[in-house]
Amino acid sequence: MTGKHIVVIGAGYAGLSAAAGIGRGPDRVTLVAPEQRFAHRVRQHEIAAGRTVARPEIARVLRGRRVAHRATRAVGIDLDAREVRTEDGGRLAYDTLVYALGSRTAWGGVPGAAEHAYSAERAEELRRRLTGAPAPGTVAVVGGGPTGIELATELAEAYPAWQVRLVAAGRVGGWLSERGRAHVRAVLGRLGVRVDEEHRVTAVTADGLSCPTGDVPADVVVWAASLEPHPLAAESGLAVNARGRALVDDHLRSLSHPDVYVIGDAAAVDLPGTGELRMACATAMPQGRYLAKLLTGRTGKPFSFRYVTQCLSLGRGEALVQLIHGDDSMRPRVLTGPAGRLVKAGIVKGLPLSLR
Repeated sequence: MTGKHIVVIGAGYAGLSAAAGIGRGPDRVTLVAPEQRFAHRVRQHEIAAGRTVARPEIARVLRGRRVAHRATRAVGIDLDAREVRTEDGGRLAYDTLVYALGSRTAWGGVPGAAEHAYSAERAEELRRRLTGAPAPGTVAVVGGGPTGIELATELAEAYPAWQVRLVAAGRVGGWLSERGRAHVRAVLGRLGVRVDEEHRVTAVTADGLSCPTGDVPADVVVWAASLEPHPLAAESGLAVNARGRALVDDHLRSLSHPDVYVIGDAAAVDLPGTGELRMACATAMPQGRYLAKLLTGRTGKPFSFRYVTQCLSLGRGEALVQLIHGDDSMRPRVLTGPAGRLVKAGIVKGLPLSLR
């Protein structure tokens, strides 16, 4: 052992894959994360639908690696003292810090959203609310992006007695190819989901959504409009961009603090010809694996990445695999039906296995 102490905060797709990989090397590693099991965030819509989702124990992922799991939350970082403060009152000194706290649902400053709406992070609470209701009603899902589409289709299939409405400020699936968007709209139609496009939500109340184009009454509101990075990076003094994502160089090292690496949704990774990588497990896990190689001396090259596909679950019976160019622009071709479902299921179920 070299005596170097590497602290990784966050056990999502980027953080856990980085910790597991760095733990193969000679340095001492501490992973700071309150979870005992891997969250597997891209399957929250399935949890909301009452489906069983395999979530491996973090201890099992780290088995055989030189990693100590500190099951608490990081609440502060003293960048000058090189210390992480934890929720249990501890202080962890580090030689190198890997910041991987990722992102969370952004409420966008919309009045009443945080108070009256369920986010994807509260998928289990949402399931209990829908199954425990004295009578079915209307559930409004806000957001026409991937999370909103997956939630709307999954909920409509799992709770057919409920009327599901998908409310979007723009076009639902507007970033997809024409074929991809047409398939999403067709599946939503078959499942009975009412789609309200160009509906900007200005407030959420106990009775539903307020929109300039007309209010949307709802018994339950699910918020999936956008994501934001965890604020601890900015609060600690790391250099961040206007969205709060940490600025990093081509080796994922903080531009303001060279003893800190930032990966996953928390990092503003800007690649030539592609631009800033979007927040997604598809970009987070490669960063975690790359950093593990970098910090264990298995590579010295800059981080590189090319997009291949984007996958959407559309309930249990359907899926969309949208083929994309390496710069994240859409190709016309898509996979749907049994082929799309098998590809999507294989990717999602294989993610926990690839963490090691």
